[in-house]
Amino acid sequence: MAITKEKILETLKPIVDPEIGISIVDLGLIYNAEYKEDSKKIFIEMTLTSPMCPVGPQLMAAVHTKATSIPDVSDAEVKLVWTPKWDPKTMASEEAKDELGIF
Repeated sequence: MAITKEKILETLKPIVDPEIGISIVDLGLIYNAEYKEDSKKIFIEMTLTSPMCPVGPQLMAAVHTKATSIPDVSDAEVKLVWTPKWDPKTMASEEAKDELGIF
């Protein structure tokens, strides 16, 4: 089975931002997820809801753990990025926007 971006996002979806109570995937915090077959490694670019997010290290560790739980993945590199700035109005799923009260 190919390891696609969709498969990676599906694997990461259970990770919830504890301050908001919504999946980090639905919040749009995962900017990119790519599997390199030659190295069997996943590369993920993600952001946080705020640069001062107190659970940032835990979320990044959870992303790494989940990504490396996918069969045939040897490792994952999780990179924290701040560009573009996270904006739930344009990056969150419709379900997350409803939960956040964004219309």
